[in-house]
Amino acid sequence: MHQNTGFSLLQPIDSDAVFRTLPDYVIHDLGLDGFFQELSADARERRFIANVISQVTDDPEVAAYRQQIFGDIFRLPELRKTMLGLFEKIQFMKDFSTMHRTSDEELGLWHLFHRLDELNDYIQTVETMRDCLSDDKISSEGLLSLRDYITGLYEDALFAEMKKDIAALKMKASDVQSVTLGINVNERFEAVSIGLVSVNKKPFKKSGIVSNFADAIASRDKLRDTADWDGDLHYQLIDQEEKRGIIDHMKHEAGLLAVQSSFATDARAKSTIVNAMADGAAESSTFYLDTVVNKMLSSLVKKLRDTLTKYANVAIVNLSGLVPEFVYYIRCAEFIGGLMEKGCVFCEAQPVTVGGASMEAKGFYNLKLAMNRENTGDIVPNDLIFDQKHTVYILTGANRGGKTTITQAVGQLFVLAQGGLFVPAECFRYVPCDCIYTHFPADEDKTMDLGRLGEECIRFRELFSQSTDKSLLLLNETFSTTSFEEGYYIARDSVKALLTKAVRTIYNTHMHKLGEDAEALTRESNAAGAASLIMRTEDGKRSFKVALAQPEGSSYARDIAEKYGVTYDMLVGM
Repeated sequence: MHQNTGFSLLQPIDSDAVFRTLPDYVIHDLGLDGFFQELSADARERRFIANVISQVTDDPEVAAYRQQIFGDIFRLPELRKTMLGLFEKIQFMKDFSTMHRTSDEELGLWHLFHRLDELNDYIQTVETMRDCLSDDKISSEGLLSLRDYITGLYEDALFAEMKKDIAALKMKASDVQSVTLGINVNERFEAVSIGLVSVNKKPFKKSGIVSNFADAIASRDKLRDTADWDGDLHYQLIDQEEKRGIIDHMKHEAGLLAVQSSFATDARAKSTIVNAMADGAAESSTFYLDTVVNKMLSSLVKKLRDTLTKYANVAIVNLSGLVPEFVYYIRCAEFIGGLMEKGCVFCEAQPVTVGGASMEAKGFYNLKLAMNRENTGDIVPNDLIFDQKHTVYILTGANRGGKTTITQAVGQLFVLAQGGLFVPAECFRYVPCDCIYTHFPADEDKTMDLGRLGEECIRFRELFSQSTDKSLLLLNETFSTTSFEEGYYIARDSVKALLTKAVRTIYNTHMHKLGEDAEALTRESNAAGAASLIMRTEDGKRSFKVALAQPEGSSYARDIAEKYGVTYDMLVGM
């Protein structure tokens, strides 16, 4: 039988990928909090999805493995619908099943029948999942491996044979009409043992007690040589007047009685009722027969319980661990599909190893814009590339011109792509990053605060020490909480250090002089290049488009001054 092999939909089974966890503040800085909220109304699902997204590895095989699975799930809505239905059924069985009942209390016939029904449900669930994954349109390694994995579980558990046995043996509670007990007696006609002879679909038929008794034991010739039952269902009702004494005698002396049995559908009832008796007598005999039958069946049912639990573990416990992973893809597929119906552009990312650019993004945009706008047609897409000449971008531009928005968008591309999801872009080719680091100020206070500056320096030093040439570093107004001269001095040395490590970086800043120094910083570095990136303006208006160019801070300020009439000539000429 298969043991839990660690199969996962999030990474290949033989993967040795190393994961790093993105801190909560990074997810917040990238603006992904709202993304998780929109994916699911279930808090547990949101936590799991956030955990998957937060675990990053630079192994491109993991990204490709996830991406293929997501592609299949995204393109097959019927697969998503069927799987969600199965997951609800699995959860219900886990919550309310009696399969895992392990108490030592004696278990009766109802439990035997109910457990057979439960096992049949388990088998049908596994069969449906296997058939669902047999769709010819499925091409991903992960889902094809999952189909083979489930098929192996099914065959190892001998579910096909067991299903036939259940069909042959299973009896509904409403079909049980009588129970036949056999009693062994000694030479004084005293009961010495009692056992179950049969469970019958027909009730006993009334006959004369005298003739029955006479036929059974009066004639030596009629004494039976074996204990085998011939299937005769005739019996004699106990007289009303004598019922109490006889019932008491049965309880204490184990006298001979054939009774009719009717099993209630309620599991708590487990009632077996003597036919045509007053309430009091029926209650006593119910207790008696229930006790007798349970004692006889207890060992059998416990063995059955252990067997069924073993196979249920194979069918459900192993598979239920994959449910959250499947739900991760389904929820993301439904959400992204909804945005695409609104007109948003998403593409399948292309993870690569080495060679050429380490990121090439065309027509990308911030996911938050797509989530928060009804009209997505006015979203401005951008292009950007990371390569040896463009490793550290110094991004400048006007306030509210989109610097933070595009900085977040780059981080979102990596996070979503490495999670295996479609990304908000026309095309995205990238080398996966080993971690994403962000340095966003807690507020936009630009006043001098040397205490705050010290904290920023300590934090940046920690981020720098942890980063590698496979990392992504996003800086938002870092070192801006002091005077320009002090902030510029620290920022310039920081950029030089980042170039020595060749850390992919976007440095969003108001320090235009730092952008002007990009070429000089590149000449001083032997490993990577810095580039000035600006949020371009057109006729004094924000375009929300980036471009490789020298900072246009002074020209933009002049345009604004002229627009509002605060140039020297305009002021003195009033």
